[in-house]
Amino acid sequence: MKPDQSSAQSAPQNERPANHPRVLNGRIGVLLVNLGTPDGTDYWSMRRYLKEFLSDRRVIETPRVIWWFILNLIILTVRPGRSGKKYETIWDHERNESPLKTITRHQAEKLEQKIFEGALGQGGEKVQVDWAMRYGNPSIQSRVKNLQVLGCDRLLIVPLYPQYASATSATVCDKTFDALKSMRWQPSIRIAPPYYDDPAYIEALAQSVRIHLAELDFEPDVILASFHGIPQSYFDKGDPYYCHCAKTTRLLAQALNLPADRLMMTFQSRLGPAKWLEPATEPVLEDLARRGIRKVAVLTPGFSADCLETIEEIGVEARQTFLDAGGTHYTRIACLNDGSEGMNVLLSLVERETRGWV
Repeated sequence: MKPDQSSAQSAPQNERPANHPRVLNGRIGVLLVNLGTPDGTDYWSMRRYLKEFLSDRRVIETPRVIWWFILNLIILTVRPGRSGKKYETIWDHERNESPLKTITRHQAEKLEQKIFEGALGQGGEKVQVDWAMRYGNPSIQSRVKNLQVLGCDRLLIVPLYPQYASATSATVCDKTFDALKSMRWQPSIRIAPPYYDDPAYIEALAQSVRIHLAELDFEPDVILASFHGIPQSYFDKGDPYYCHCAKTTRLLAQALNLPADRLMMTFQSRLGPAKWLEPATEPVLEDLARRGIRKVAVLTPGFSADCLETIEEIGVEARQTFLDAGGTHYTRIACLNDGSEGMNVLLSLVERETRGWV
């Protein structure tokens, strides 16, 4: 045996240089990421949140010079107060947070508990689950760095958007990569794909509809699947969002054995004068009522957790639109949230995307 081989073999394998920093590694991080929420309903909290959100170039593609004047001189002057009043109607004052933050936290906690109890099989004890918001707090950067501190050298990022859109899924990736740019030791990264046609997701949606309708004292004539809209120009440039929404709706109709005229796809939350994806939710509700449709149910399959757009916009504003137009019965079907169906979807997604790691 050569002298250098003998020397190397006799040295302790785990010996570290003097003053070597303590390093944890070998764990797997799962980071759930949702859209975001303001820290409060006051003017300045709303302004900070809206400025971060509406300054994202993937969300607003208007030329920067034009948009700067619109955003800073008009929108951020007027909209924080209006949006704050709407958030106030759904705000949890005991926790001092929005439902979106509460639900996303619960999703992360329940997912980690399921994994700890063996849902991923052998190796699941190495998994650490955390959550973040793309806009607002906790930030993606802070949670990515925290997971690394906890010893996670492999990270699965899970954008909580079933259907891919540049303004949602892609911007989560952007912010994640921005966080990596500031890290000397970067963890390995996987990004969970959209799950708009995943059998577990479709069945979870279908089951949530069945359970909700079974509890009603009326049968809806029509069910709307209302998705958050995007400008038509984004779709024209190649964004697959519309196609993903259409496939979700078609598969859900098949799972519920409903004809196309009983389950309709619509789009909500339009912003500004530009043309957005159609048909729009509230005009459709008005038209249905005027055509004699008196009973409707609305679900929001593009949202993984209830938030302002589902609770207030669909649960209050859209309801009033339908009733004012002549409707008599209206019900909102909650998002999957942290219920058993929703957690099964997240667990199935994480199980698939961590194969080879766990």
